[in-house]
Amino acid sequence: MSNNSGDEIRINYGIEEKPPLPKSILLGLQHVSVMIVPSTAVAFIVAGAAGLGASDTTFLVQMAILFAGVATLVQAYTVGPIGAKLPIVMGTSFAFVGAMSSIGASSGLDVVFGSILIAAFVVPFLLGWQFNRLESFFPPLVTGLIVIIIGLYLIPVGMEYSAGGVGAADFGSMQNLGLASLVLAIAVLFNLFLTGIWRILSIIVGISVGYITAVAFGVVDFTPVYEAAWVAVPTPGRFGFSFEAIPLLTFMFLFLVSGMETIGDMSGITAAEGRNPTKTEFRGGIFADGFISAIGAIFGSFPQTSFSQNVGIINFTGVMSRHIVGIGGFILVGLGLIPKFGAIVTTIPASVFGGAVLVMVGMVAASGMRLLFLNIEMNRRNMVIIATSLGLGLGIATVPDALSGLPAGAQTLFGEPVIMTGLGALLLNTFVPGSSSPLFDSADPVSSTLKPTDDD
Repeated sequence: MSNNSGDEIRINYGIEEKPPLPKSILLGLQHVSVMIVPSTAVAFIVAGAAGLGASDTTFLVQMAILFAGVATLVQAYTVGPIGAKLPIVMGTSFAFVGAMSSIGASSGLDVVFGSILIAAFVVPFLLGWQFNRLESFFPPLVTGLIVIIIGLYLIPVGMEYSAGGVGAADFGSMQNLGLASLVLAIAVLFNLFLTGIWRILSIIVGISVGYITAVAFGVVDFTPVYEAAWVAVPTPGRFGFSFEAIPLLTFMFLFLVSGMETIGDMSGITAAEGRNPTKTEFRGGIFADGFISAIGAIFGSFPQTSFSQNVGIINFTGVMSRHIVGIGGFILVGLGLIPKFGAIVTTIPASVFGGAVLVMVGMVAASGMRLLFLNIEMNRRNMVIIATSLGLGLGIATVPDALSGLPAGAQTLFGEPVIMTGLGALLLNTFVPGSSSPLFDSADPVSSTLKPTDDD
């Protein structure tokens, strides 16, 4: 196992280390258990908005699981320049839900998949291809703020799940809050007070105990398991492909959001080692976002991007092995091809999942803060950039109607907290004189004047 010093989180297994197979399988399942519900929820939401029947809805769910597994394997092991060789778990992002639902309802899923197919090739590949030129625009000050906002704006999602899920008849009930609290308490206590395998598996132990408790109380519905088929075969072009200008531009904007989230998530992962990702890791990770999303669109899968909840697991447990995430990818591929098994995971109650999400997204935000504190000086310049960027992102996250007077396309773009925080940090850091580095040159007059004083 890797030993770390000083500023780094204690790493139990480094990126290239391979734990014993039984432990690796459990750790891979831990990753799968926290991403499969929200990832498949996207398919359910869009299918409902598009008015699909049970058969087409099940197909979308299975493709979401299957290509999440494929994308995760590509990130862990790479295909040529595609993939980061980092423990990145992939899944369908909620950033695309609004556009896919509205476009699917008004224009049809053929327009959705046609737009995804083109946008996924154009935006991520341009971003990755030109990353050498763009890298200087993404120092730890910018990537750290992106990581922080990813964690912070997902906290309400964790609370909604903890209460039973939006629209649940028993939303906010004592039963839901009790299950979420049980999972949260077990995960935190195991992580803080136990050692070895029990600490590493704190998340899956919490979810397992919560799930068993939910079964005992009779709140788990096994109907999806009974109704699921044994085998699902990917079918290309099932929903067709059409192309319209406005939906295409909308998805291009959203893939920009996805690229910024991936940059933030990769930074959140390597923050456990006290570093930013390398150029090769950044470029490969962004390429994988686009390549798998484009291929998946051909088979009826929605866009795949890095899952922030799993970044939280890595920082929470100190397990960075990409081989463990690779096992999680194989599990997802199996679940995607065998719906009967995949349906078992989707029976996890929202409140059980919510208890785990709360601590994980909190860890994502904490890892972003750590990335800032280790790599930048808290002088007036940087604190103003932090305050402004987070204020914009959290402002949009909490009051989205503030943009209701803007054109629809502008609402889609600027209504994303990650975009607002990322753009704010990027623009301010680029154009405000001074440096975000803690290693200022004493001869630099701007840096010298920005050094913190007693009244700063």
